[in-house]
Amino acid sequence: MNPVPDRYHGVWMRTLLETPEGRDTTTWVRWLQTGLWHGDLRVPADADRDTAQGLARQQGFAGTTAITRPDPAQPEVCAWQRTIDFQPPRSTPDEGHMVFETPDRVIETGLHGRYLEVWERLPGSLGRRIALAGMDADGQPTDERLLVAGDWLMYLHPRTAAWPEGTAPDQTLSEVVQRHPEAADALLDFPISFGRFEHGVWTVERATRPALEGQTLPCALHRLDALRARIDRGPLAGDWLVLEWSH
Repeated sequence: MNPVPDRYHGVWMRTLLETPEGRDTTTWVRWLQTGLWHGDLRVPADADRDTAQGLARQQGFAGTTAITRPDPAQPEVCAWQRTIDFQPPRSTPDEGHMVFETPDRVIETGLHGRYLEVWERLPGSLGRRIALAGMDADGQPTDERLLVAGDWLMYLHPRTAAWPEGTAPDQTLSEVVQRHPEAADALLDFPISFGRFEHGVWTVERATRPALEGQTLPCALHRLDALRARIDRGPLAGDWLVLEWSH
């Protein structure tokens, strides 16, 4: 795949969502973009995260990103190709037309739905770009991801549970959990965490597991060779496969 243009790199905060159903300025949203890989976490401000239904309203995903311009008369298209997703599968691609109002502010409008999103780049999110994959016992890559953009880090570990039989595209996780309460714990077991990463310390700002928020965790990350990196201490300790490493 072609690398994502430099203008997309960093961490983007959504400041506005407009749809035919209304306007949202309160949901906490971060999109982290490296040279090829993305991670995304979304936490509604009004979600009761002491309940399974409240936790199920969260969103998050990761995968690769592609920028194209199929129609010269239209703005370029950003496609988020999701490898892992907190929510059930979608029936339409996640694609939007992108217009940069300034280098640090971009407007996204939907290709497959009616919406407008405003994204603003977080300070301190340019510079280093790192994308790592987890490794299994045989040294093969897993879908676990660790992404770094500047002074920010996002970690994603997909659930191991399969979707219950009968789960259809475009259903929400809330709907699935309501129909299958016995599977709620397994379906919600999809840790995604985001926060500031400086001097080998990771401070979690938001997470799909609320108990992690505010924690300061050791995360000394260094590269071993062309293919491997290592974190020496903390909950993410171990060897990782290097997908991208740029300072």
